[in-house]
Amino acid sequence: MITMPIWAVLRRLYPVLAFLGGFAWDALTLGERIRVIDFWRLGAFLFGAAILTLWLARREELAVAPPAVDESLRGRVVGLAWQAPYLLLQFFFGGIFSALFILYFKSSGHIGTWLMAAFLGALLVANEFVGDRYGRRFTLTWALFALNAILLFNFVLPHALGSLSPLWFYVSTAAGVTLTHGLRWLAPGSPGRILPAWGLAAVLILAWLLDMIAPVPLVKRDLAAGQNFVQQAGQYALQVEAAPWWQFWRDQAATVHVPARGRLYGVSAVFAPLGVTALLEHRWEVHEANGWRQVYRRPFQSTGGRDRGFRGYSWVLDPQPGDWRFIVATQDGRTIGILPVRVERGVPASDDARLREF
Repeated sequence: MITMPIWAVLRRLYPVLAFLGGFAWDALTLGERIRVIDFWRLGAFLFGAAILTLWLARREELAVAPPAVDESLRGRVVGLAWQAPYLLLQFFFGGIFSALFILYFKSSGHIGTWLMAAFLGALLVANEFVGDRYGRRFTLTWALFALNAILLFNFVLPHALGSLSPLWFYVSTAAGVTLTHGLRWLAPGSPGRILPAWGLAAVLILAWLLDMIAPVPLVKRDLAAGQNFVQQAGQYALQVEAAPWWQFWRDQAATVHVPARGRLYGVSAVFAPLGVTALLEHRWEVHEANGWRQVYRRPFQSTGGRDRGFRGYSWVLDPQPGDWRFIVATQDGRTIGILPVRVERGVPASDDARLREF
């Protein structure tokens, strides 16, 4: 039986490890909100990715043959040096994509965020299977570059203009794919195909129309439902029921006990950058035989800049027992977060009740 040396196996994993390294770097350095310095850093990543892509295209056009690689230390170093530009490119892609995962995912509970993460991962894996067929490799590189450029511009433009108008999503998406097209035009030999990058932009626009993309740069900081809401001296406090010990991933129990004629309160905290004003709303929906029915809607205006997020609250009087969901969204219908709760009659046990401040 023929076995592949461990070194050869690790060498095939270099690009994946480089991508994950960029992801881990941003996971450690990027907080729950994006700052101006983060824009500059991610912009530097995108610029570095552009330079490296042009360099790799130039190397392919000159038909520079890869060096002979053996299992000696010198051979390993030579092989790693040959791969270095591509590894750094993957590191940059991973670093930019982490902003998508950390911030988009915190902004929305939609399955669309998971699908986008899975799709990018599929592109990365496919990039490793094309081997030395650089035409196909560059096709995937353009798609990855376009995706990262679009996602970055989706953050930068609303932040710079202080506006959450849907127009800026379309403009930033067009800017990202146009930049990619121009980069391919500059690349020696124009390797690969650019059509998949345009197709990717079309998919993102469709996902936006289907409310599968969070309204960045808004970021959900907190969402809770409970009773005995108190607003005093600029402080918000809400009594919530603690989740069972084994549900360590929950901030509160999935069930809320509400006495007859009592109120079910909801509190949200949504971060927006300084200078960005957003028109938000709370919606309360109950599940009935024909699906979800909206019971109450409260619009309000948020102002960016508070680290813990702009707070809003609303309530439903005497909610009927059953499945409810508390939704915070923009007033034009973009969902930021959804908190499902099960309402039951009664009062929470004293040991389960705790106070949360916002």
